[in-house]
Amino acid sequence: MTTTKLQAPVEPVPEPRKSRKNNPEKTREDILQAAVNEFVEQGLAGARVDAIAERTHTSKRMIYYYFNSKEQLYVEVLEKLYGDIRGTESNLHLEELEPLEGIRRLVEFCFDHHDRNVGFVRIVCNENMHKGEFIKQSSAIRSMNTTVLNALDELLRRGADQGVFRPGLTALDVHLLINSFCFYRVSNQHTFGEIFQVDFADPQLKAHHRDMLCESLTRFLKP
Repeated sequence: MTTTKLQAPVEPVPEPRKSRKNNPEKTREDILQAAVNEFVEQGLAGARVDAIAERTHTSKRMIYYYFNSKEQLYVEVLEKLYGDIRGTESNLHLEELEPLEGIRRLVEFCFDHHDRNVGFVRIVCNENMHKGEFIKQSSAIRSMNTTVLNALDELLRRGADQGVFRPGLTALDVHLLINSFCFYRVSNQHTFGEIFQVDFADPQLKAHHRDMLCESLTRFLKP
């Protein structure tokens, strides 16, 4: 009787593990962007670090490693959002433009930025509900926001020297005038829109509001 010798099953050779390159800056940026979305949707009180971890396929431990706490992460989200708008403003090169053209460029930029970045408006509204508690913790935000006032002040000074703007205007007043309209039409679009049956998403209405703000401001600035 012939016996058949059974061979041991051949185990599959494991594939060599691909080396994973660590990229701390990208990981940090991914967490920060996920946090922006979470804070926009839930506010500071409702935002969960667990949810941010899920969005980035990482762990709470990793988030706390980079940002220490949810509150510190929220402060850095504020710094990122204000940094984005101030950084883009610097690319307008207002110092190279004639005063009236520079003012119009600044107004159009502010209008478009608020219209396209609803999340920024929501987070600023949320921070106002906290009475600016977390912005107070960031010297970076105060510092970066002086740049727009300096640029605007220079624009107003040149305009007054050339006789196209009336003297005595302050950059802070003009900055407030521009931002109040741009911010309000986004922050109150649902309540105002429902009460007065206005569709703020309508392209023709957007163009009208944009032109109206430019004209109103230039009339205010002229001698």
